[in-house]
Amino acid sequence: VRPCSPLRFRRGSASHRACLIARFNFIYAKERLEAEAALKRYFCDSETVQKIIYIAAVESFRAAKTAFWKVKINVKDTLAVCHRGGPSSLEVAVLDYIACHKDLYDVCSSVHEVVCAMNKNPKLPCPGQVDIVVISALIRELCCLAFSMQTLIPPLDIAFGIDGECFNKNMYYRSFDSDFTAPFVAYHVWPALIEDGTVIVKGEVVTKK
Repeated sequence: VRPCSPLRFRRGSASHRACLIARFNFIYAKERLEAEAALKRYFCDSETVQKIIYIAAVESFRAAKTAFWKVKINVKDTLAVCHRGGPSSLEVAVLDYIACHKDLYDVCSSVHEVVCAMNKNPKLPCPGQVDIVVISALIRELCCLAFSMQTLIPPLDIAFGIDGECFNKNMYYRSFDSDFTAPFVAYHVWPALIEDGTVIVKGEVVTKK
């Protein structure tokens, strides 16, 4: 880690938060669809494709948050040597430093971790049938986004859904091919974005009886 730098990032945290939310929406609207197109060369049904992408999103956030925790420990130990404030100000200084020095994050390692985990995931409809590396661009973007979201106060995260849960209209939109009278979630298409327990951006699910 490089020497301590002036704390400038926190002053722009509101705009940074807005940019990260906009990026999350852009990935959903564009890069998710590009990943779907890549997977449809291997799978005929959209349900399988959508399930794979949802698991990719969940695994990407999990890997990025684990990596962030490790980076944070190292930065905190280094900044503590030259820090003159209290514990709370040190915490802010650490988050600002990580946000300003994105190269501290080895995103390639996280992408590899996600790909390996998904290729072995027994919950996938057809594990091993296709190498998940075909959607590595989406995974990389999600990992970078998730990592950056951890520098916010409070951090942004995704809600982890469970197939079969009751449909929550405050958290999800129903996909166009859903049974709109069904009360239960058949499977998840995209996760909801949450902040301190509050839904910021709704996710997408398919409901069926």
